[in-house]
Amino acid sequence: MTTTDDLSARLARRHADLLVFNGQVVTPAGTERLDIACLGGRIVALGELRASWTADSTLEAMGLHVLPGVIDTQVHFREPGLTHKETIEAGTRGAVLGGVTGVFEMPNTTPLTLTPEDLQAKLDLAQGRAWCDHAFYIGGSAVNAEHLAELEQLPGCAGVKVFMGSSFGDLLADDDTVLQRILRHGQRRMAVHAEDEARLRDRRALVEASGDVCDHPHWRDPESALMATKRIVKMAGEIGRRLHVLHVSSADEMAYLAHHKRRVSVEVTPHHLTLCAPECYQRLGSLAQMNPPVRDDTHRQALWQAIRDGVVDVIGSDHAPHTRNEKDKPYPNSPSGMTGVQTLVPIMLDHVNKGRLSLQRLADLTSAGPARLFGIEGKGRIALGYDADLTLVDLNTERLITNEWIASVSRWTPYHDKPVTGWPIATVIRGQAVVRDGVLIGDPQGQPMAFLESSI
Repeated sequence: MTTTDDLSARLARRHADLLVFNGQVVTPAGTERLDIACLGGRIVALGELRASWTADSTLEAMGLHVLPGVIDTQVHFREPGLTHKETIEAGTRGAVLGGVTGVFEMPNTTPLTLTPEDLQAKLDLAQGRAWCDHAFYIGGSAVNAEHLAELEQLPGCAGVKVFMGSSFGDLLADDDTVLQRILRHGQRRMAVHAEDEARLRDRRALVEASGDVCDHPHWRDPESALMATKRIVKMAGEIGRRLHVLHVSSADEMAYLAHHKRRVSVEVTPHHLTLCAPECYQRLGSLAQMNPPVRDDTHRQALWQAIRDGVVDVIGSDHAPHTRNEKDKPYPNSPSGMTGVQTLVPIMLDHVNKGRLSLQRLADLTSAGPARLFGIEGKGRIALGYDADLTLVDLNTERLITNEWIASVSRWTPYHDKPVTGWPIATVIRGQAVVRDGVLIGDPQGQPMAFLESSI
């Protein structure tokens, strides 16, 4: 075990655990060619270091861009209880192969994550099995509302997640009284899935009659999302609670949320930015089925405009696997959800290459933004003293995304056979290279993330 004295001695001798040479490094000041010295899990030097530093290992980054480690703040790894769909090990393995260094995992597992014991069980499952750093959401519910202020303070807790629609049992919180109870108990930013459950129930007959997955965005229409978003933003404003609205999918919501940014943050997903109705449903069937749904190009363009306008704060994958057998059920009995954590970086790099956003903006949406919004300790930027989490990418390489590349237990992606320009090459977590040239190294070493607003 390395002691503080050992680290001090190594720092004095300028001997690092890892030196990353010659990368185009994306820092808060811009992009410049730098070397990076990593020691004791943190960044200890930046600059021209080859002549003055030695290291246990080195990583040559010539021709690569070095991003602050990508953090995916919305994944569903299905464990415990649903491991035929996904596991913490496979999900985080896909994450690091895709350049992701940290994840926030959602509470709709079996059992639901509602108590300290549920949270601890997930942390125990991740110990020695998670390839990347991680935190777990507690579900906000009628059964635990009065305890949420204490629950959100637990180590390893990413915060509170509320499902206003598209959930089940104790995790569904669609009643105003319950929502107000949840909002009043706690201080951290609360994440919400905003779809109006009553409207969805009333409109289900539409898709039951048609049995056509192309009707998915008509059933779960923009109004159902806007109604729920307006309700929760109004209640949160009256109570004074900060909100994080997940997977915003419509032009209507973005126009509304643009006027409520002081306390409300906004997430978009790669699939809402990339896929488009009706083509994706015609081509992919239920593999394109998500909640909220992929919509037509008018809405997709509004999401891109919101990125350009600064309304969007983060990009999360909403990785939510189901098996192919489950997805092949006749619609609307097919479950909503798709893989996404492993493809987040290559899909978004392809958008960078197409000129839809800059690499600096991508780094803010996937690293600095998550760290800023949720108060993640030591993460989100390449700077002295921060965790040495790095995502090394080749902006010029052309690859084909395939099902065979996907590590998920479900082993499929909606982007199968999609060519992209830009690819993750290496992944470094707290100064340890866990992926080099697309190949896993060593054993899982992921640790729980720490938060400025949590107890230690």
